[in-house]
Amino acid sequence: MSTTHLPAAIRTFIDATNSADSEAFVAAFTPDAHLNDWGRTYRGREGVRDWDRTDNIGVQARFQLLGSSPGDGPDTYVVNLRVSGNGYNGTGSLTFRLRDGLIADLRIG
Repeated sequence: MSTTHLPAAIRTFIDATNSADSEAFVAAFTPDAHLNDWGRTYRGREGVRDWDRTDNIGVQARFQLLGSSPGDGPDTYVVNLRVSGNGYNGTGSLTFRLRDGLIADLRIG
């Protein structure tokens, strides 16, 4: 999969982070989303908002897309990012599962 063909919700995830747009970031997720960050779990848009505040836009994270590929299941994508900011700095893979064009599940680590 070419990185230029990322689904809109994943593009929004990256672009909203880089532009510090928390509202757009949270809106990229389903209302019942699940986010797992190295075993720490967050549920629903309020959980995503909490994670965004403590681990993402709240610590001035910035993402550089390194590549992407199809995941193991339908509507699943593995995205490799370089992360910088005042929190985690380094590279990592994120696994997204989409539903109805939004992020239903995100696994980091």
